[in-house]
Amino acid sequence: MYEPIRTKSVHTTTDTPAAFPHRSREEELDIQLAGHLSALLAVTDELGDGDGGELIARQVARLRGAPPARHAGLSGAPSEALHRKAHALAGRALVVAASRADTAAAILAAERMDAHTAALTGHPLVAAP
Repeated sequence: MYEPIRTKSVHTTTDTPAAFPHRSREEELDIQLAGHLSALLAVTDELGDGDGGELIARQVARLRGAPPARHAGLSGAPSEALHRKAHALAGRALVVAASRADTAAAILAAERMDAHTAALTGHPLVAAP
């Protein structure tokens, strides 16, 4: 009564598994972490923190395999707003670094959060003995 289907289904995707590139979870986290650190680098450069910028740039270069583009323009935002933005970006980087178990990036992100908190509150950072 019914004739069997003689052609392949258009809904079958098993014939082309390599047609779409897939990244591993670790690769996705690397990309995400490098993005957050690059954004943090741009704000850090705008604030004029050369030492902090160099530390962040090294981590971005390690993750991407190439040195990052440095921030060239100024937004004209007030210093307090830039510190708040940098603190938030460092927090995002810390979350991603912790989920990918990247100790170096996590420590850097936590230190940057501390530095921006100190700048917002007016309390200088005290180094551990």
